[in-house]
Amino acid sequence: MNLWKPSTSEEEAKDIHNSTPKEEEVANEKIPGVDLSEVKEGKEAPNFELTTLNGEKVKLSDYRGKKVILNFWATWCPPCIAEMPHMQNFYENNKDQGIEIVAVNLTKSEKGETNVADFSKKYSLTFDILLDKEGDIGMQYQAFTIPTSYIIDQNGMIIKKIVGPMDEPMMENLTKEID
Repeated sequence: MNLWKPSTSEEEAKDIHNSTPKEEEVANEKIPGVDLSEVKEGKEAPNFELTTLNGEKVKLSDYRGKKVILNFWATWCPPCIAEMPHMQNFYENNKDQGIEIVAVNLTKSEKGETNVADFSKKYSLTFDILLDKEGDIGMQYQAFTIPTSYIIDQNGMIIKKIVGPMDEPMMENLTKEID
């Protein structure tokens, strides 16, 4: 799934598609204030601060000491929609075992924060949803195709990057691999 919204007209889709760089192009580009080389398996996950749907400021470092599934998604993305019930079930079954899901919504690509809040209510999501209003964190974490997720250990190290949707057994296996 490429990071562009389906639209009602071919011209709108063409404009959005043409304005979205290919993953390889962006990975090789210099983006002011963003070091794409720092977000790799085996490295520490770069810290960031975003606002939750409830208006709370949250930092990635706030989750230190827990295993984290850091997920980048949007409400208009079909694989993201399919993944969310699996994430919610996994979260409900594992939240008391030191595992967190941090879902970073690529808010800049949405039609507004209300869509994100409505989506969260519709799917009864109880894990933290952070709003990437400027798109900087999604860019830094190379969420060029969504959903993109990172498995982060208790010390803040990136263990695995997953491009595409996950289901509960996959999340179980990935988090069990972390000591």
